[in-house]
Amino acid sequence: MNLAPRQRSARTASLKDLAQIRRQLERSIDDCTSESAQRLRKKIDEARTPLELWLLRNDAYQLISQRHDQSVAARRINTLIHSFEGWLEPKQLVRIK
Repeated sequence: MNLAPRQRSARTASLKDLAQIRRQLERSIDDCTSESAQRLRKKIDEARTPLELWLLRNDAYQLISQRHDQSVAARRINTLIHSFEGWLEPKQLVRIK
């Protein structure tokens, strides 16, 4: 029987790592200027883990969809996946279809 603690698959992100992920998420909504977009930028700035940032992608998707359409939103959100690889469980990194 193995009594060793289970290894967490996700590493702990440094401030530099978080800043890089934040920039990528913010870039995805660069052309969104609504009040909702400003609120989302504040949430992005306040997020303290890659998971918190990943969970904000749905809000980003909605903003981009309203500004453009769902295909543009899906493309932008799906390009963010690479920024989260290694920080989250692979099964969480689901593409939008």
